Amino acid sequence: MEWILNCYNNFPGLYYTYIFLLGLLVGSFLNVVIYRLPVMMEKEFKKDYLEYFDAESEELAKLNAEPKFNLVVPRSRCPKCGHLISAMENIPVISWLFLRGKCRKCKLPISFRYPSIELLSAVLTLTVAFFFPPSWKLLGAILLTWALISLSFIDFDKMLLPDEITQPFLWLGLVINTVDGFVTVKSAVIGAVLGYLSLWSVYWGFKLITGKEGMGYGDFKLMAVIGSWFGYQMLPLAVLMSALVGAVIGITYKIVVKESASKPIPFGPYIAVTCYVIMLWGVQINDWYLSLMM
Repeated sequence: MEWILNCYNNFPGLYYTYIFLLGLLVGSFLNVVIYRLPVMMEKEFKKDYLEYFDAESEELAKLNAEPKFNLVVPRSRCPKCGHLISAMENIPVISWLFLRGKCRKCKLPISFRYPSIELLSAVLTLTVAFFFPPSWKLLGAILLTWALISLSFIDFDKMLLPDEITQPFLWLGLVINTVDGFVTVKSAVIGAVLGYLSLWSVYWGFKLITGKEGMGYGDFKLMAVIGSWFGYQMLPLAVLMSALVGAVIGITYKIVVKESASKPIPFGPYIAVTCYVIMLWGVQINDWYLSLMM
């Protein structure tokens, strides 16, 4: 920690360059998480189901015989020609530009989404570093930022907020607030409970009235993450902002892409955006909001 403080105090340009590059590198890994984690969960679910209900099935035997698939292996490859991505082809943003957004071997287009997530990770990480000096709070804020990016894109793709991310970060919020955190431990614990219940009650109220499910349980857990990190005092603002952001972006998206109004849209990305905003400007926005209410 001492050399980080020394770099921060004496070489701020170098310090922020390191932070930006770290964000780029982690952004490349987040692309892997966003794609592979849902696949891993689906495989695990199928395996558990078959082991319980049909342990002698051929499908289970095939699943057990498949090569290991996780966040580390196998190596990334082109989905069309199977070309293994080398280290030089996997440099964040630069490789995509150098390859002109295509596979080096078969020229299959590589989605612009990959470098955009890398850049998003770098910019959001750098922004957090401008707000917090080197500390446990900064480390926690950066980790939370990376988790929010992963959750947003996974939910957008699969309508899913994995427990593998939300639950550890709920506990991490409580731990951070025992060391050098954002709020007191008492506020964090109450915030985690009320954060979950805030959307849980909306879910059941909506279901009892309409007979439909308006959101998933992952949304409850992500709101609990906000409570565990930033306290129960931020929850009214979090619920209000999530609803407003979701309404504006969701309606705009449906109009632009001309989707049916009845088609469900993920709510997790809007909660994630709200969480990030609260992390940086929550106190100021909450004070302004309360002053208007008073």
